[in-house]
Amino acid sequence: MKKLLFLKLITDFFKIFILVGFALVLIVWIIQAVNYLKFVTEDGHSFNIYFLYTLLNFPKILHKMLPIIFFLTLFYQLIQYENKNELLIFWTHGLNKINFVNLIFLYSLFILIIQFVLGSYISPKSQNIARQYLKNSDVDFFPSLIREGKFINIVSNLTILIDSKTNTGIYQNIYIKEASKETKGNISKTIFAKSGYLVDDGKRKYFKLKDGQFYSNTDGKFKNFNFDTIEFDLLKYTSNTITDTKIQEVDSLFLFKCFYSLSKDIEYFKDNKIFLCDKRSFKDIKEEFLSRFYKPFYIPLLSLMIALLITTNKERINYNFYKIFLFFLTFFVIMISEISLKYAAINSIGMTIFIFFPLIFFISLYIFFHMKFNKSI
Repeated sequence: MKKLLFLKLITDFFKIFILVGFALVLIVWIIQAVNYLKFVTEDGHSFNIYFLYTLLNFPKILHKMLPIIFFLTLFYQLIQYENKNELLIFWTHGLNKINFVNLIFLYSLFILIIQFVLGSYISPKSQNIARQYLKNSDVDFFPSLIREGKFINIVSNLTILIDSKTNTGIYQNIYIKEASKETKGNISKTIFAKSGYLVDDGKRKYFKLKDGQFYSNTDGKFKNFNFDTIEFDLLKYTSNTITDTKIQEVDSLFLFKCFYSLSKDIEYFKDNKIFLCDKRSFKDIKEEFLSRFYKPFYIPLLSLMIALLITTNKERINYNFYKIFLFFLTFFVIMISEISLKYAAINSIGMTIFIFFPLIFFISLYIFFHMKFNKSI
């Protein structure tokens, strides 16, 4: 009978967990997807890049929201059990309350493992892949972003102004300014053309410009000439989208080596193109390290706090107040885990609170359960 009760508990928990988790993560994902539309409307990336980037950010959202999903799921399920008298059925069929607490704890360990895998491998990997898509993409929606009489700055070091566009796709009165730094010095190029059109044959993407003038300035040395036809290459330009690797995207092995080296006052460089591991970034590295490898251990603490619901029942006068108080108290602990994480990366006091608070609180609660339920047997 106990095995059937345990199976029912686990089945009910996961049903609600999947339903609540999918709903909440989907809402946040949609909100972020709307914000990422600027990759198309402002930065000129294609909808394929936009869709892949937003899709690959799904694990990051799940990783961030998993403690809240776990909290809401478990809290709701225990409240429902109490309202439907199912907890009473469990107790009358010989299910010990301390075994019930242990089951909730084991359930939290499973969620902890999911959180750990998401934070240490899946989320950084998916975000890194998403960033690579941005780095390797060209400006596919360049033609649709060109507006008549409006300066276009969708790519780095390039400004374009179009006076008008005909129905046949011919641009009139084109102004292009390019700025770059090369070994020869600072170079700026300006092109005026009476007409032109875009060419994209799959291998090349360029402006075909006609009847205009070309000006260049290399550290104060001016050159200019007239032209009948000229091709202005567009493939060499990249979007203004930030493509530098962020700390959330580096793999966990590199993060661990970097954290360990900086803790020993040694600067560790694996690849400067990936991420610069130096003292200036130590705060961010420490915060990310704790977020991936220690923050998941707050989840078992949440499970014991929610299990406090079984220490009372709906027949008590103060039951509603108790469950509301416990709800906000547990939510407050989630907030503490976020706030103390920030301070843990700054000073030793914050680090001490972040590390020892869940451990001490967890042990205290577990001792409380054993004393209360063993005494009541």
